[in-house]
Amino acid sequence: MGLIMSCFSEQASEAAGGNTKRRRHPPPPPGASRRRGSVRLRDDEAAAIQELAQAAAAAIIQQQQQNGGSALAPPFDRSTSLRYQKKQSGTGGDLPRSMSTRPRLAGEPLVQPQQLLTQDVKADELETNIIVLVHGGGFGAWCWYKSISLLEDSGFKVNAIDLAGSGVNSSDTNAITSLSEYVKPLTTFLESLTEHQKVILVGHDFGGACISHAMEMFPKKFAKAVFVSAAMLTSGRSTLDMFSEQADANGLLHSAQKFVYSNGKDQPPTAISLDKALIKELLFNQSPSKDVSLASVSMRPIPFAPVLEKLSLTEENYGSVRRFYIETTEDNTIPLSSQQKMCELSPPEKVFRLKSSDHSPFFSKPQALHKLLVEIAKMPPLANP
Repeated sequence: MGLIMSCFSEQASEAAGGNTKRRRHPPPPPGASRRRGSVRLRDDEAAAIQELAQAAAAAIIQQQQQNGGSALAPPFDRSTSLRYQKKQSGTGGDLPRSMSTRPRLAGEPLVQPQQLLTQDVKADELETNIIVLVHGGGFGAWCWYKSISLLEDSGFKVNAIDLAGSGVNSSDTNAITSLSEYVKPLTTFLESLTEHQKVILVGHDFGGACISHAMEMFPKKFAKAVFVSAAMLTSGRSTLDMFSEQADANGLLHSAQKFVYSNGKDQPPTAISLDKALIKELLFNQSPSKDVSLASVSMRPIPFAPVLEKLSLTEENYGSVRRFYIETTEDNTIPLSSQQKMCELSPPEKVFRLKSSDHSPFFSKPQALHKLLVEIAKMPPLANP
């Protein structure tokens, strides 16, 4: 309505002689109101607006008559393609007619856009409907807000964990000295599960090393594990090893890292922080600006000791959990080549690929990521040998 009124105002100004300069009105007589809302239009301006309003009303009445003479408000076009008639000559066929040209029957339910992705998911047919989301280094549970919404709308029970010193967890990042201490919030949650409850574990970035640690500790609690552009390491390797060996052609990762020495410069670093001026290009080069802004005020330093720690993984525990990997093609943090190398060294059951996704697909490709997570969740359990 505001746009309509602005159109009326502009056309009225043209009709009044095209003079758009602001006019100075004489001061009101003594005792008259000085409120801005009491300024009156000149007679010729009021007449122009009245003429436009009458023309608009006439057009509405004519449209009503063409639609059966209804006295009610005119119906909206259900599809823009209805306005175009069949071409009389030339190449090309008719414009495609939208399915919305068929009126919705009274008994048909309205389908929300998100349901188009998830309407066939039945939680009771899944191996488990519990999904645990584990963030990467510097992130927190907040980064999964889109995925949480989509998964919950599909009927999943979602738990996004804040690891120690991350998100709203109150631990001091600089005081965390081991990987087990860093993942304590995750292992505490897993310990709270009943004997027969299983979950699907999803880890991003450094969260890959964290879920690997948990898989070694509690292998029977996991139906599946999903690594999303994450550190999927072999036994005896650390996350620092992975980052040290991967290509950093433009030096972006090295430039973005800032070491924190809370115990003094003569002692090892206690944490790593990321330069806020570089995180968009490093982590969110395909993500919406609002999510980059959220991350810039929410990210916290990464505890250094857990990044240094080498994993100890066994085939009996870690190796017994079904693993899946989701690659991100436009990743400036863990390049695609590094992701593929990890999958070659320790092949998962299946590898998926998110095209045009940066390192943070929960921001840049939330619906595509959601579809893959649902697809993995719907995979039936493997038959016992």
